Amino acid sequence: MSELIRFGVSIDQDLLENYDHLIGERGYATRSEALRDLIREALIQQKIEAQANTEALGSLTLVYDHHARNLSQEMGAIQHDFHDTILSVMHLHVSHDDCMEIIALRGEVSSIVKLSNRLLSLKGIKNGKLFLTLPSSVITEKKF
Repeated sequence: MSELIRFGVSIDQDLLENYDHLIGERGYATRSEALRDLIREALIQQKIEAQANTEALGSLTLVYDHHARNLSQEMGAIQHDFHDTILSVMHLHVSHDDCMEIIALRGEVSSIVKLSNRLLSLKGIKNGKLFLTLPSSVITEKKF
């Protein structure tokens, strides 16, 4: 781990009060911890947006109608097309009509996004969300 640096920040009082309220609700012990998370998230987003060939980690959550015709077969076929990107799949029965799948992913951003878009666009998918992040070593590597 690198050296810890302290620095000052000028900020509008109302903005800081709202920030303190938010980080309190989220359970942060200090402003510093919350600020570090914001900085990490900004660095991750910048790297993901800058290079489609960046190695990333992700999770895709899908909620779908398990009665939808051929949906399970179509999802399975697409997942087999991306077998090298998929680490694991967890399937849950959440109600009589709905199932949820959580797919753990690792690979180039472009491949993860392509897989996600193919699955999210299937008829019968009710909702879905892709979360992307980077391995921790990539987040903090120096590029200057």
